[in-house]
Amino acid sequence: MGNSRFSRIPLGLSTVCTAATVWSFLGTQDRGVWAFEVVPLGLGLLAVGACAPRFRFTSLTNALLATAFVVQCLGGRYTFAEVPVPHALLDAFGLDRNPVDRVGHFLQGFVAAMFLRELLLRVGGVRRGPVLFWLVTGTCLGFSAFYELLEAWVVMLFYPDAGPDWLGTQGDPWDAQWDMTTALVGALVAQVTLSGWQAGLIARLASIPDSQSMSHPPG
Repeated sequence: MGNSRFSRIPLGLSTVCTAATVWSFLGTQDRGVWAFEVVPLGLGLLAVGACAPRFRFTSLTNALLATAFVVQCLGGRYTFAEVPVPHALLDAFGLDRNPVDRVGHFLQGFVAAMFLRELLLRVGGVRRGPVLFWLVTGTCLGFSAFYELLEAWVVMLFYPDAGPDWLGTQGDPWDAQWDMTTALVGALVAQVTLSGWQAGLIARLASIPDSQSMSHPPG
């Protein structure tokens, strides 16, 4: 019964991600932006799915990956700077810029931290403790910095006359630094709040016989 419930989780998340992909692609005004925002993580999810017969991620990691992908689809459809946010909501929080970009970068660190942490614990042989914590944190920050560099390279190669607009800086000269800071905070918050939950889910997966684990999708 429990394994049946686990097997339904990836199916539901796959359906949501597929619907989000179609909705995002059909509504985008710039296929290049869509590809940059959606395709990399989409390929990552396909790789996770391909590994499912032999390695099942916890339901927590699967749900976080799906959430991050849906947010990327939102950015791919509108661009993050143009995602429609009600003005009343902006006024209520005293915001003078669209906050969805910051949410995306927070999730970039938050989700990557849990994904990497699970891999290091289960495959990398790293034990729980300070080494794991700071290894995950540093890697997430490094990934965020690389992402900012990748954005700059794309602009220089394909959008040399529309740098600030394409990058969605919204007039903030420190946008890249804030993006990296937000991702760093996301990585820290994820590890502080979800490590115990993740450890419990990993322990539950370890208690399932290999034959049953390989016959069900990751959950």
